[in-house]
Amino acid sequence: MKGKGGLSWIYYVAKRFSLVDRKGAGSLSFKLSTLGICFGVMTLIIVISVMNGFQREFIDAIMEVSSFHIRAEANFERKDELKKFLKENPRVLCLQEFIESECLAVGPNGKQAAALVRGLESDVFESDKGFAKEIRVLRGNFDLAVEGAAADGKASVALGSTLARSLGARVGDTVSLYALGSNKPLLQAFNEKKDFVVAAIFMTGYADINQTFAYVDINCEGFFDGQDSSFGIKLKNSSADSALLHEINQKFPEAKAKSWREYNRSFFGALRVEKNMLMLLVFLIFVVVAINIFNSMRRIVYERRFEISTLSALGGKISSIKNIFIMRGFLTGLRGAIPGLLLGMFFCVNIKAVFALLSGASFWIQYLALLVVSPQDAASVAQNPMFAVYGNIPARMYASEIFFITLFGILSAVLSSWLASREVLNAAISEVLHDE
Repeated sequence: MKGKGGLSWIYYVAKRFSLVDRKGAGSLSFKLSTLGICFGVMTLIIVISVMNGFQREFIDAIMEVSSFHIRAEANFERKDELKKFLKENPRVLCLQEFIESECLAVGPNGKQAAALVRGLESDVFESDKGFAKEIRVLRGNFDLAVEGAAADGKASVALGSTLARSLGARVGDTVSLYALGSNKPLLQAFNEKKDFVVAAIFMTGYADINQTFAYVDINCEGFFDGQDSSFGIKLKNSSADSALLHEINQKFPEAKAKSWREYNRSFFGALRVEKNMLMLLVFLIFVVVAINIFNSMRRIVYERRFEISTLSALGGKISSIKNIFIMRGFLTGLRGAIPGLLLGMFFCVNIKAVFALLSGASFWIQYLALLVVSPQDAASVAQNPMFAVYGNIPARMYASEIFFITLFGILSAVLSSWLASREVLNAAISEVLHDE
């Protein structure tokens, strides 16, 4: 019995027990546990990846379109020095000077809506590739240049899709903007409006931007009078914001630089809580599976009490005998987690095709059912458009999360087996052998 405490011996005995138990009463329980871990891992990977896709759509739209990694004021004497420092800094990917103003927008038919008008440099599409990627121009041309103004001298404006719909405005229409965010008295601001020609209607992945944002040229004469500009800084690595923020605040304290973690804290915090709660709910699958494995393993420990006593009488260590059952739990978790991992990744990579298949299956099931029950209504069956919406969700998988989910699926089985294995040899060896 030399080497009976080693890993190879533990694995050998665990495999032998497993082969015998396939024909026993506990075989179904272990099969269900394996399937439970498989579907738990698969479901959690799909849910978290889809959630990541939703969140990244929001975050990318916010960071690239409405926000920046770092903001700094540009209304102080050393503004040009700061601009030069940022352009030469290796951490900086893009630098934009902008002005924001809260406005009342009035459409061509008198419809009104609140808007946040941002003045940008006219070459923003060329200088900021992230902005250009996130802005999807539905109609028109995103050209804000003052020199490209309409023949009647009106400057151009680009409206968010929902804002344009609220105003009843189309490309080529004239909209009036009242800059309420200026330093002028409120009544004077209402008396001094500026007309713009709608050059483009755009859409992003974040509904609030589509509902409130409008873009004009930062050099638009007479609109941003008396308002201070700011620098929007985008980094090559968003995690490097603390280091650059420290440099700016040391060299240019009057810039009052702020990180995206500070002015988007509440929103990103809400997204994090939402994701964590969703993970917690899906983790309950593993809890149910773990309880099932625990009860099954306790029964097996009882059923194998004669074999356990025999191994102990022949010199097997109690710790090694316990490890046999822990190894069985590990193998059960591994058999469930690996297929679950592969299935989850397959669904995430082919999510569009999967939902297209589900859409077709749903359509034909409804159609055939109505042919049997109510043939006159069968022609009215149509495919559910929500499947197409779900299919376009950009599922994003992160290696660290997938590894953690798979590991948790395996460890839930191992932990259950360890708890059950503590009952090994609770009875005296002589008593068990005497009973047998």
